[in-house]
Amino acid sequence: MEEGDERRKEAIVLVVIVVLACLALVSLLVAFSYYCYITNKLSKRLKSSKRSDFGEKGGLSNIQVATEKGIQVFTFKQLHSATGGFGKSYVVGHGGFGSVYRGVLPDGRKIAVKLMDRAGKQGEEEFKMEVELLSRLRSPYLLALLGYCSESDRKLIVYEFMANGGLQEHLYPDRGSNGGASKLDWETRLRIALEAAKGLEYLHEHVSPPVIHRDFKSSNILLDKNFHAKVSDFGLAKLGSDKAGGHVSTRVLGTQGYVAPEYALTGHLTTKSDVYSYGIVLLELLTGRIPVDTQRPSGESVLVSWALPRLTDREKVVEIMDPALEGQYSMKEVVQVAAIAAMCVQMESEYRPLMADVVQSLVPLVKHHRPTSTVGSSFHKSPISHEYDKHTS
Repeated sequence: MEEGDERRKEAIVLVVIVVLACLALVSLLVAFSYYCYITNKLSKRLKSSKRSDFGEKGGLSNIQVATEKGIQVFTFKQLHSATGGFGKSYVVGHGGFGSVYRGVLPDGRKIAVKLMDRAGKQGEEEFKMEVELLSRLRSPYLLALLGYCSESDRKLIVYEFMANGGLQEHLYPDRGSNGGASKLDWETRLRIALEAAKGLEYLHEHVSPPVIHRDFKSSNILLDKNFHAKVSDFGLAKLGSDKAGGHVSTRVLGTQGYVAPEYALTGHLTTKSDVYSYGIVLLELLTGRIPVDTQRPSGESVLVSWALPRLTDREKVVEIMDPALEGQYSMKEVVQVAAIAAMCVQMESEYRPLMADVVQSLVPLVKHHRPTSTVGSSFHKSPISHEYDKHTS
């Protein structure tokens, strides 16, 4: 009898030991799972923090940094007052992002206010990217950021005011109504081409990793009261690869007629994608034609396809020139600018020049138009001019 009781006690003790061991094992598994969960969450936060420092999508931490660099945080009420309640008479531009309004601050400063109306994640990312980039980039050839407003779903960006608006409206005044001729003379167009090129050169060559604009076009080149140019609208900008000849893969965005062919086909984005877009703008300055115009005769609707064969023919290049420019330029100047445009819009991206080469090629032409110069002054050949000779000889 006593022996049976002993066996029962031993069995009970054994069960208790097994149960306690199981509970201890379960506790260890729960603790380990919790540890993994916390570690993973912390890791994601750290990665997010690093990425937002100057990353692809950006973050609010960067916007806070921006305020330390002299970027003002405005209230919606302040900007509502400065723009006459965002009245229709204050509108100076439209885009896929929303509208731009002119305004005046209490201290008398003239401003332009972009009111973002693109809802959802895409609009939020464009807002963050533009504020982050412009708070860090410093160039006289980029539109200056003055501040921003982010109150709930209201996203506004405040810039310096550019009295003469976008280049596009001066190249094609009254388009669709009376079709008035552009009043931009040859000298002004050359200077705009150079200053816009310097803006892209800064983004590509003086920032690491380089910044790819991704939506470079004539409407995003703004002109001040003296028709000096600045590159604007960085909502679609991307950080490029820091490897020589490298690319980043991304969703294809941009404006029809300006998008580089290899980017449109593969989604591979490089600084040379911006160079192609710049070449299209240069064609606009030369021809006074928009990139895609379905109202043109057959064979002339796509600007680059129509112009390219003429750009590489010294006898035919004059045929593409904007009639409004008649008598304002020499053939040497036209051939040089045509050579730059031809190289920029090459189908193969590796054949396109760097923006530094474009700047170097344009500088002598713009200096050529100083008051002390004469039509017969010496003409300097650039690296692009030599490449042009190779392709056309």
